Amino acid sequence: MVEQVRKLLEKRVESTAELENLRQSILDKKDSSRTCISVCGGTACRASGAEAVVDAFVDEIERRELQIQVELKETGCHGFCERGPLVVIQPKRIFYQQVKPEDIPEIIAETVLGGKVIERLLYVDPVTSQKIIYEPDVPFYKKQTRTIFGANGEIDPTNIEDYIASGGYSALSKVLVGIKPQEIVDEIKKSGLRGRGGGGFPTGRKWQSCRDAKADIKYVICNADEGDPGAYQDRSLLEGNPHSVLEGMIIGAYAIGSHQGYIYVRNEYPLAVGHARIAIEQAMDYGLLGENILGSGFDFKVMINKGGGAFVCGESSALMASLEGKIGEPKAKYIHMSEKGLWDSPSLLNNVKTWANVPLIINKGADWYSKIGTAGSKGTMIFSLVGNINNTGLVEVPMGITLREMIFDIGGGIPNGKKFKAVQTGGPSGGCIPEQLLDTPVDFDELTKLGSMMGSGGMIVMDEDTCMVDVAKYFIEFLKGESCGKCTPCREGINRMSEILNGITQGKGKLEDLDTLEDLAGILNAGALCALGQTAANPVLSTLRYFRDEYIAHIEQKKCAAGVCRELIRYSIDPEKCQGCLRCLRACPTGAITGEKREVHTLNQGLCIKCGACYDVCKFNAVIRQ
Repeated sequence: MVEQVRKLLEKRVESTAELENLRQSILDKKDSSRTCISVCGGTACRASGAEAVVDAFVDEIERRELQIQVELKETGCHGFCERGPLVVIQPKRIFYQQVKPEDIPEIIAETVLGGKVIERLLYVDPVTSQKIIYEPDVPFYKKQTRTIFGANGEIDPTNIEDYIASGGYSALSKVLVGIKPQEIVDEIKKSGLRGRGGGGFPTGRKWQSCRDAKADIKYVICNADEGDPGAYQDRSLLEGNPHSVLEGMIIGAYAIGSHQGYIYVRNEYPLAVGHARIAIEQAMDYGLLGENILGSGFDFKVMINKGGGAFVCGESSALMASLEGKIGEPKAKYIHMSEKGLWDSPSLLNNVKTWANVPLIINKGADWYSKIGTAGSKGTMIFSLVGNINNTGLVEVPMGITLREMIFDIGGGIPNGKKFKAVQTGGPSGGCIPEQLLDTPVDFDELTKLGSMMGSGGMIVMDEDTCMVDVAKYFIEFLKGESCGKCTPCREGINRMSEILNGITQGKGKLEDLDTLEDLAGILNAGALCALGQTAANPVLSTLRYFRDEYIAHIEQKKCAAGVCRELIRYSIDPEKCQGCLRCLRACPTGAITGEKREVHTLNQGLCIKCGACYDVCKFNAVIRQ
């Protein structure tokens, strides 16, 4: 026990000067001639086998006794999840993708020791067919501005000294030594930072309100309860760089006079929870968290609270109710959470990405930060770019970049030569934006004008085979299941919308249903208690606004052009085109197709379940979808 205490005291940094000495000593120990192999250890790459790749590297490095010459580092998510597992070899930043354990001996022998590039592991640009050697030259990364996400691919999230060496906790040191709490708030205001959790509320105004609140106890909270379908940027940031979030929280706590913080994170994010817990323990050991931080006399502690996965708990008052051990239900905002939040005390709640921006603003200044982005939306934003797109992954871009640049320049366009149809932004509360609006700048205000929103950064791309009525139905069904049911407009309004949309997709709709949907949207917006209900109709309203013809086709013609709504489609075989190849017969799961080889096949409508398997496999366009 005495030995453990001694070791902890040896690690502890008692002043800002000692922190800088520690940083310099870490940098002095680094050997610039040493090869560093960074393996993406984010959840997405782990799902593709990254852990086995790391193990293979460890074995091969030990087998060749290269521990002195080669450093192996398992980092957080690099962003290009479509191509994982990812390996980057420093210092040249040679970029290998879809790496397998059996590739590792060759990488060590050819690239690390021989200086040669393995061409089959390089990324191939789908547009130019060019093989790309270096990570910065990959089109997916080229147009990004990775101010808060870039360190994910550089540091080991479980090693605080990696973060310190990269400049970590220097912003905290700066504020504790020479910046008064009110000056911190003023700098955040001046930067123009807006909340990255969905609402886009000016961060500085929230901080000022909480600082001005009179109370003995105040709380600082990180909202990592990410629940939007297809969104995972908060998870990846907390997994890959938890100390950046912690540092932001400590600065915020110092600014408003708080001594207790919470990270509210989804229980479904075990890696993020694990890395955040390690980061807290290490920061405590080093004197960067806990009592008398850096010898300043300021105390601040952070605890982790795992949420049960309720989407509504991303809403501030519901999140705080859950933190208190109550049912996660929202309450009316007669009083702001910054004045009366957790346990009726002033509470400063910000999103993961918002907190990670704070150290940057303190270190580089509000003037530097405010030059990035647009007049009303400053800085960068991390989006999860998913759906029908060639390059799926996490993208950090300056506010104001166009949707077209994101989808076609960074995302690589639509797979299989399909045509772009729409992009849904902002999660279930966002809207669907059509092709004619692709040149819209991406920021809080411009997306709102289109009937969508920034949200927490989800961006789902859809191609020509997407039914927009079905999309609206999907998001309404999601919100129906996630509504807490507390207020009548949300509980009954969303349920009624679901009934109407289901009827339309089943061929039972009426034109007056469209007016009813719009009326319900107005009721939800005016009467729902929280943002879940108030914005629930956005996917419906935006699809009605831009794709109304699809609703009308479903109602009047009983037709789904995309072939998604099963009750409205019918498959048949054109006898003039059928070659009797047996492909459709073999693909049919119900035996609805009969026929002999080189003879015309027939399809029994009574047995057909309209799965589309026959349509997908036919090479002669003989299967007709009507």
